[in-house]
Amino acid sequence: MLLFPSHSLHLDDQADGILLLSLISGRNPEFLIGQHVIAAPLLRQSNLQILPTGYMLVDTGRQTTASYMSGTTPLPHDKPAIAACTAMAGEQLGLRLMYLDGGSGAMYPVSAAIIRAVRQAVEVPIIVGGGINTTEKAQAALAAGADVVVVGNQIEKDPGFLADMSGIVRSFNSSRITADLSD
Repeated sequence: MLLFPSHSLHLDDQADGILLLSLISGRNPEFLIGQHVIAAPLLRQSNLQILPTGYMLVDTGRQTTASYMSGTTPLPHDKPAIAACTAMAGEQLGLRLMYLDGGSGAMYPVSAAIIRAVRQAVEVPIIVGGGINTTEKAQAALAAGADVVVVGNQIEKDPGFLADMSGIVRSFNSSRITADLSD
């Protein structure tokens, strides 16, 4: 289990690791480094695996809790080059994951164009979440280059969605492996 903290004190040693999020799409110093400074001594004492993660909010049609609480403006949904350069800078800073997030309750998911642009710009794994409430949207994100898709709200609404997603991911991964072997 990985923690997705919304505050520096949201730590739990029962977890395996933590996505140490740096909100690289925003300009709020509190979420770029401020909360990390507060959490650093606690993280050093914990047994959590720390996964430095570039957290990028992307506009998905409405203000989300993440953009409201962080006081930041999401990346424009129609500017893949900005997302790609932001991710590239994060990777150059040493971040080991990129998380493209449309936010909880997004009207539509992060676009395939943004996912593809970020995939071409970085070598680190890409997580995509927000607005992925159908298996088709999950497939589109995976096909565009996402390594992981987050579908939390839909699972709360429809617990059977998890089984549907498992099948999608298995079939997608098996076709990706087959394609890699044929190269």
